[in-house]
Amino acid sequence: MRRLFSDELNDLHARFSEMGMMVNEAIFDSVKAFVNHDKALAHSVIDNDYHINRREVDLEKRSFEMIALQQPVTSDLRMIVTVMKASSDLERMGDHAVSIAKSTIRVKGETRVPEIEKVIAQMAAAVKEMVEQVLDAYVKEDAEAARQIAEEDHGINDFSSQIYSLCIDEMTRDADTIVGSMDYMLVSSYLERIGDYVTNICEWILYLKTGKLLELNSNAKEDGF
Repeated sequence: MRRLFSDELNDLHARFSEMGMMVNEAIFDSVKAFVNHDKALAHSVIDNDYHINRREVDLEKRSFEMIALQQPVTSDLRMIVTVMKASSDLERMGDHAVSIAKSTIRVKGETRVPEIEKVIAQMAAAVKEMVEQVLDAYVKEDAEAARQIAEEDHGINDFSSQIYSLCIDEMTRDADTIVGSMDYMLVSSYLERIGDYVTNICEWILYLKTGKLLELNSNAKEDGF
């Protein structure tokens, strides 16, 4: 029975990691679609969100079944709870990727500003790196790395402020850019929220290792949209 439970726990662990890779790809593709004005890729992100949502439901179902049927010991229970909570954060990150993809479709044909799109691409690259780092920390159960990811300045807030200022200047200068600039600010806010969810997952990694729920980088969360 113990070996069977261990196999199920490892499978849960692997499925969560796969979900993380799916979400990271969705984030990357959504921003790529937005910057390249690629409507087809944006639709692909929206369509594939179904698989992310289904994976979260599957992980939750498996987690509840393991708790009910196996009555896991404390350390194993923490792993199951971490997967349940962190997969919920991943699902929300996927939702924000969908929102970015929808912005791509909405502003198709509107006046675009390459300078702002360049900063959005840089912000997305920083967020993508954060997501990759937190998934690596999860796989390695590296609490110290998780703490560093949450507390280190990835420049996300600076990117957001820069995009906001550029958009305000552009809208003031040229009224034709108002619709596009509003979406630039929205996309920036979605990316900032994804960064906040990365911090949430860092907190769950710490819980997994220590059994304590600690709030990391609370100032960044308060500054988020």
